[in-house]
Amino acid sequence: MKPRRPVPAPTSFTATGPNQVWSWDISFCASVVRGQHWYLYLIMDIYSRKIIAWEVHDTESGELAKQLLERALLREGCWHQPPVLHSDNGAPMTSYTLKARLTELGMLMSYSRPRVSNDNPYSESLFRTVKYCPAWPTKGFASLSAVREWMLVFERAYNEQHLHSGIQYVTPADRHRGVDRKRLERRKAVYESAKRRYPKRWSGSTRNWEVTGSVSLNPGKVQEIERNKKAA
Repeated sequence: MKPRRPVPAPTSFTATGPNQVWSWDISFCASVVRGQHWYLYLIMDIYSRKIIAWEVHDTESGELAKQLLERALLREGCWHQPPVLHSDNGAPMTSYTLKARLTELGMLMSYSRPRVSNDNPYSESLFRTVKYCPAWPTKGFASLSAVREWMLVFERAYNEQHLHSGIQYVTPADRHRGVDRKRLERRKAVYESAKRRYPKRWSGSTRNWEVTGSVSLNPGKVQEIERNKKAA
């Protein structure tokens, strides 16, 4: 029996603000017709969890991914300072068309390790949120335009209304705009006022409403690097 080959540690990138590290992936959107489906292309910012850009098509291709990325860069105003782009190793992600364009733009590429399913956790988590939304049509969509209309509504609700547990229950849009600190300071003041008014209801401190700090693609790897630095 051959010994198991060691899996290399993943490369990690850390975002301390928006538009520093993006994650993207493609997922299936089923049709009401068995065997038919469409492809949801989705780019998100790992720092704010904001949906940066998305499109739905009837095919997977590096050309469509390239066009979506270009629109995302223009929309976010970071064409000249592009973020790191992380993805898995699917065919559109590793296509010559996309990689060549990323090189032209000076955009650093990051990929999940082969056959390691949890190296792209932010995109996987977002797709889970999309498909577990109560409004998601479990029996499939009637048409391509129906998928696009559904995603348009979802994007607005997710970015502007959804209080995300990973970023202290502020919306991705507020975090992306940098107003999450004000929101959390106001929330902290409300909690402290309530404690002063009704001290018997509180057995300890109020909830920690500090702003969530930096976000890493692979936080375990970052912690390992920091431990090695201290040991040295």
